[in-house]
Amino acid sequence: MLERNMKRNGSRNFLNRRSRFGSRERDWLKEDVGRGCVYIYGADSATSASSDLHLVLCTVDTLASEICDGEGRENLYLQLHGDLVRRLEPTEKPLQIVYEYLAGLGFEDLVRIQEEAANSDLSCMIRFYNEKPCQVEQLDRILLSGVYNVRKGKTQLHKWAERLVILCGTCLIVSSVKDCHTGKMHILPLVGGKVEEVKRRPHSLAFSSAGAQAQTYHVCFEMLSEYQRWHRQASTVVSQRLSTVDLSCYSLEEVPEHLFYSQDITYLNLRHNFMRLDGSGGLDSLCRFSQLKGLNLSHNMLGELPILLCEISTLTELNISCNGLHHLPSQIGNLFNLQTLCLDGNFLTSLPEELGNLQQLCSLGLSFNNFSEVPVVCEKLTALDKLAMAGNQLETLNLGVLNRMSHIRYVDLRLNHLRRLSVDSLEGNKSVTHMDLRDNQLTDLDLSFLGCLEQLHCERNQLRELTLSGFSLRALYANTNCLMTINVYPVPSLLTCLEISRNQLLCIPDWACEAKKLEVLDMSYNLLTELPSRTLSNLSLRKLMVGHNHVQSLPPLLEHIPLEVLDLQHNLITKLPEMFFFKALNLRYLNVSANSLESLPSVCPGEESLSVLQLLYLTNNNLTDLCIPDLVGHPNLRVLHLANNQLQTFPASHISTLKIDAKPSLTADSALSSTLWNHGLAEMAGQRNKLCVSALALGSFADSVEAVYGMFDGDKNEELPRLLQCTMADVLLEEVQQSNIDSVFMSNTFLVSHRKLGMAGQKLGSSAVLCCIRHDATDLAGSFTLTLANVGTCEAILCRSGKPLPLSKVFSLEQYPEEARRVKEQKAIITEDNKVNGVTCCTRMLGCTYLHPWILPKPHVYSIPLTVEDEMLLLGNKALWEHLSYTEAVTAVRHLHDPLAAAKKVCTLAQSYGCQDNVGAMVVCLNIGEDSCTCEVHGLPLPGPGGGISTAKPATPSSSSGTASEFSSELSASEVSSEVGSTASDEHSGAGLDAGLVPQPERRCSLHPVPSSSIFQRQPSCATFSSNQSDNGLDSDDEQPVEGVMTNGSKVEVEVDIHCCQGKSLEPVPPGAEEGSPAASSEDDSGGLFFRIWRQNSMTSNILLAGTKERCELQKSPSTCCLYGKKLSNGSIVPLEESLNLIEVATEVPKKKTGYFAAPAQLEPEDRFVVPPDLEEEVKEQIKQHHESGAEQQLSEKAAMAPPDEFDTAL
Repeated sequence: MLERNMKRNGSRNFLNRRSRFGSRERDWLKEDVGRGCVYIYGADSATSASSDLHLVLCTVDTLASEICDGEGRENLYLQLHGDLVRRLEPTEKPLQIVYEYLAGLGFEDLVRIQEEAANSDLSCMIRFYNEKPCQVEQLDRILLSGVYNVRKGKTQLHKWAERLVILCGTCLIVSSVKDCHTGKMHILPLVGGKVEEVKRRPHSLAFSSAGAQAQTYHVCFEMLSEYQRWHRQASTVVSQRLSTVDLSCYSLEEVPEHLFYSQDITYLNLRHNFMRLDGSGGLDSLCRFSQLKGLNLSHNMLGELPILLCEISTLTELNISCNGLHHLPSQIGNLFNLQTLCLDGNFLTSLPEELGNLQQLCSLGLSFNNFSEVPVVCEKLTALDKLAMAGNQLETLNLGVLNRMSHIRYVDLRLNHLRRLSVDSLEGNKSVTHMDLRDNQLTDLDLSFLGCLEQLHCERNQLRELTLSGFSLRALYANTNCLMTINVYPVPSLLTCLEISRNQLLCIPDWACEAKKLEVLDMSYNLLTELPSRTLSNLSLRKLMVGHNHVQSLPPLLEHIPLEVLDLQHNLITKLPEMFFFKALNLRYLNVSANSLESLPSVCPGEESLSVLQLLYLTNNNLTDLCIPDLVGHPNLRVLHLANNQLQTFPASHISTLKIDAKPSLTADSALSSTLWNHGLAEMAGQRNKLCVSALALGSFADSVEAVYGMFDGDKNEELPRLLQCTMADVLLEEVQQSNIDSVFMSNTFLVSHRKLGMAGQKLGSSAVLCCIRHDATDLAGSFTLTLANVGTCEAILCRSGKPLPLSKVFSLEQYPEEARRVKEQKAIITEDNKVNGVTCCTRMLGCTYLHPWILPKPHVYSIPLTVEDEMLLLGNKALWEHLSYTEAVTAVRHLHDPLAAAKKVCTLAQSYGCQDNVGAMVVCLNIGEDSCTCEVHGLPLPGPGGGISTAKPATPSSSSGTASEFSSELSASEVSSEVGSTASDEHSGAGLDAGLVPQPERRCSLHPVPSSSIFQRQPSCATFSSNQSDNGLDSDDEQPVEGVMTNGSKVEVEVDIHCCQGKSLEPVPPGAEEGSPAASSEDDSGGLFFRIWRQNSMTSNILLAGTKERCELQKSPSTCCLYGKKLSNGSIVPLEESLNLIEVATEVPKKKTGYFAAPAQLEPEDRFVVPPDLEEEVKEQIKQHHESGAEQQLSEKAAMAPPDEFDTAL
């Protein structure tokens, strides 16, 4: 039967047209991987019926012409990523195109490629049409036509007559229906004219040209929709000041014929089409435009420049970038009036000498070609002021060439292969003022002969020494090098900006201290040990960044300093100058986190204070309670981070608009946790009005002892991270069943997820990291293996023996030179902000299919066996790792037993170090022995999360650890607008509680569960406040904004992050004890943790009891029974277990149980254990005894528990 079908169609390669697969078709495909199918769509794919979609069985050798013969069509069209549509050549092979596309994505197995090619979901990335689709909106911009009643003239002397009316380009064309093909027509230019509504006749428009002898045509339309469409398009044409026609991105092969009647066209944009050379409207016919001055033909796959274009002598601007050109014709020298020529993104290696005839050429783009040296012809182009040759293959730059080109002022040579600069003579250059040498391979750079150099970019090289002339120097950017010496002579008196971070400088250069006009100085990530007093006393310095150095102290301030921003984080500073805040009256931002401060400088209290300080970061210091009163002197303070200090108490009266709630103690049920691994998640929106980070956490995956964890960051879109959160686990489960090879199933998981994003993935993209913990497929009883895959900037690290072990790769242009080289070879345009086509800095992402092949979804895959030395796994997005090093992250949370507190802490540290973007972190505590069993049975000790032996009673964390108490907030008051709902989170480990207060269940691993007939739940990982958000940052469910809070959806007006800790018994505090001194209580007799607040306005306990009742109701709600019951999140993470912490929320919290402040807690899926029949009676008896003892204990605790207080404080 199959053979007869092939003979009937007259081809050995083409099988048949089918509407669906049958068993015979599947068997035929399995015989050869070169066989497959392509889906053919109708012209109107959006509204076509299912009958217009069919599949065609064929082979990789089947030609497009053969498929067209079988379809009864003349042509076959191809659409990529829902974008442009091009006509296939008769000799092209559709199935081969699909196979090559899938192989380019990352699929390697031919059988798998065959399966993917037969998937209809692939149509969002690659699709075939039997007719060229075209939307109405596209037709409106190119051509409007129809037969309507027309009357000529303003008066009623002429009668209405039926005429063919065409609006094309900038002209209205009117002709009789009979004579429309003979060229007898009236052309009315509309630029500068009028289009008005005729009131006496419905659905009528009056078109008038400009000038003294203006003509008018009245056109009557039959339908309102036609009238509106013509009115809208004609109004656009009339309002144009220049005769410009934009036909970009419309899959055109020819210019519409009627457009040639618009003789006043001066600028024609044909970018991103498929223009052909021949034909009535081909490129060879563009010379018919007699006044054409500007022509854009970029991204048209020309292959060569049409020679006839060189005869349009009126051209002043020509853009032929990204056309695959290998050479230029010599006739290009005939365009004597040409002023701008863009040749970027081609394969040019040389330029014709005739190009030197273009003496008016002032802009020449040669970036991202294959030039190995500066073209000699550029010396003849005396009007040229910029040498734009970024992304070429230059290895050596002869500076003598610049001396011969005295007309060049701007030199752009970034992203080349420059290793050295050679000088022919000692003659100085007085023309070059700006030079860009970023992303090269230079080790030494001497530009002292450039006496007029004003700005230099040389970031991301390998420079050890830099020598410059300071006569005209205004800005120097030399970040990310190995600089040990920078010589500038003479002193740059005009220097305003100096950025030399991430180098190996031991001190601030003397010439920088003498620069009198210096406004910005960035020397972070160097080896500085001191700051000169003359640097701080510089009267022009506004911003000083010296974080991540070894500075031990600041010089005394003798005069007032104009500093507005000062970053001193991650140094060794023990004390700030005593008069610091009196001298720095303009200071708005101060970051001294991660130092050794024990006190703060004093400042005038109350209204007498002149401080304008708004952002203060003091995290990770040794501050005590004595520093709290000093904060009163900053009345404009709106962001405060005090986490991880040695605060024993926090007098809330010093912080305005805070509402602080005491939380009840931890219950025994919430202390249950997984044995082999358990996780905690924290996501914070920062100062943005939406959260674009999502996470995936499955502690029990595939109904076995496996786990899957993932993090997704959409940068500025929240749709793709949520889609990946919902679908990626299912895709992974399917791939694991098809292959046991780690690299195969993880890579295919990303590629299939990329496909399943559908239309959302055409324009949007997301970074992703996915970790899978599973047994080796060949040894199910052996140890566990961690397999990781990632794309983009999301990363994961493994803490092994207390040291970080990076597992992922960062696929960005700046951090992955191999990827940057690949993107550059594929002729992508990398903009000056290091983004592919100006969109993203990532080179591998899920989504963004329209940037294929520059952006790929193929992930980096890495597998590693887990050992007893592995303590935890940390996953985070780009913002987290930009502000937190691997070592510091591991050191900060390694001692924490609660992954929730650990995840919150690393996010808090990132925010404390200045992160204002979305930040997400997931911490997975691992407790895997050599035999993958951690049961507390037979009296055997178990390895703890830190790799040691865990004891029966965990030690209480010290007050300096920052884990005893954490709370952070982002609050709003009436002075400054802020974001509502981006509250912070608060976690606290149960390890600090007295072991006698919380019953500890016998710990069993998933391999040896405790027999029981009831349903047990693992410890919930987190509770996430989830809600849709409107553009202004408010909860979309709230019809009215929060009373007393002003918002604009952008910034946080008051943000506080304070970690207090004081040992205290868990017994209720007597009323008299609260009013006493905080020092009256001691840690020596404490069995847990407690916090004391200076009482201000004690409120009744009814409010707290109501809140506790509401929380209980939320925990019982059906929406809390599944971890993925609600996918939206605004980043406010709160542990489900009630810990002894303080968390503040915004004033006047909404009362209804929706939105940010009352979102239901989200539980993880339940673990169900099957009880053997022979143990059923014994288990029932044990459960009965347990319930009776638990009820008695609960009654005793209620009798002893006093309701905590709620404090309403004001500054």
